[in-house]
Amino acid sequence: MRSIAGVAIRGCQVFVARRRAGGDMGGKWEFPGGKVEPGETDAQAVQREYLEEFGIVVAAGATLGESSFVNGGKHYELAAVLVYFDGEPVSLYEHDEYRWVDETELGNLDLAASDSSLVPFVVPLLVVS
Repeated sequence: MRSIAGVAIRGCQVFVARRRAGGDMGGKWEFPGGKVEPGETDAQAVQREYLEEFGIVVAAGATLGESSFVNGGKHYELAAVLVYFDGEPVSLYEHDEYRWVDETELGNLDLAASDSSLVPFVVPLLVVS
């Protein structure tokens, strides 16, 4: 299965969200995203996920990198896709908190293991502007 993570960068900060309590990912921080549905491109999937989860329209950019992980006995490929948006997102249902964090804060968050594997692709983009 293929999943995507939308990575939004603002100066020296990246957008992250914390999953609501419950389930395997409850309380974990992540780069928002989800499963790529049949017939979708990575760009379409990340646009759909941000709209569903935050009510915000994003533009999808380059793929920053990919990793793989196993969850529930299933193998997943995870792609980090750069996204751009204006305005303020609203956490609609999957997340109980979101924030913009710098490299130090990112390192202190309890990130989902799958998203931790994407950090090496994200950190070089967190430059002081």
